[in-house]
Amino acid sequence: MDLVQQIIERAKNNKQRIVLPEAEEERTLKAADMVLRDGIADLILIGNPAKVEAMCKEYGLEHIGKATLIDPENNPKSEEYAELLAELRKKKGMTIEKARELVKNPLYLGCMIIKTEGADGQISGALSTTGDTLRPALQIIKCAPGISCVSGAMLLITKQPQYGENGILVVGDVAVTPMPDAAQLAQIAVCTAQTARSVAGFEDPRVAMLSFSTKGSASHEVVDKVVEATRLAKELAPELKVDGELQADAALVPAVGEKKAPGSEIAGHANVLVFPNLEVGNIGYKLVQRLGNAEALGPILQGIARPVNDLSRGCSVEDIYKMVAITACQAMDAKK
Repeated sequence: MDLVQQIIERAKNNKQRIVLPEAEEERTLKAADMVLRDGIADLILIGNPAKVEAMCKEYGLEHIGKATLIDPENNPKSEEYAELLAELRKKKGMTIEKARELVKNPLYLGCMIIKTEGADGQISGALSTTGDTLRPALQIIKCAPGISCVSGAMLLITKQPQYGENGILVVGDVAVTPMPDAAQLAQIAVCTAQTARSVAGFEDPRVAMLSFSTKGSASHEVVDKVVEATRLAKELAPELKVDGELQADAALVPAVGEKKAPGSEIAGHANVLVFPNLEVGNIGYKLVQRLGNAEALGPILQGIARPVNDLSRGCSVEDIYKMVAITACQAMDAKK
């Protein structure tokens, strides 16, 4: 069974409640129909009921009736949500009038449903920007305890079983924080390892903090940042297997790791790679995807107290379908 199917099976076996706030979008609605058909998650769809019904008829969708459909303009819980939102944001000057407007916004409404424990996670982005997806999540759900830095991980499924976990690697940050400082980089390491456990199913995440230097082979302030981030990551999660700074070949190839970082339990055996900044991470995973013909799943947002994931506006129906299963796996882990 491949990794994607394993993720789907885990989601089926412990169904979570996932919000799709862009239910009036064609790809989202088609993916929702597939999710409900296959029993991957319980869905809460946000959209105009008449429009959703018309779209279902147009596309021949037969399973949407299994979902909970909420009309943002006529929601009986609107006032309850508005009062809570105003309270949550009062120090930022939120008025009840503004809150009443915001809870009609599907992205805010979905986060309020999660905040009040009516759902376990949310996925948007087929119509919305990353900023629009993240803003309500950070304002309402907020970051996980001990975390202040949201980041994005990618699952790389390669055809090279000698690397990572039988050819599978989890890498971050590839999506959110352009120039993390040492403390943020440490948080990214801890969160990416957690994603490796909850989504990729790694029982033993082994984290390499990447740089252009291995164990002092080069001297520069950006290397110092990675060294400090490694130290902080060990403080944040003492049980975590993490080492750095390591060059990519030292992290992945046993012979190189043994030569460049003798005695390291991570060098040559890493299955989680943490990039020193977003520029490196984004370029790196796309090179592996295109030149190495790897499958890239994500980005998977991490660091939020409950999973809120961001789709590319160019996403496919299949992308949304898979992301529902991924979000469900994150939701299970967030409840522990």
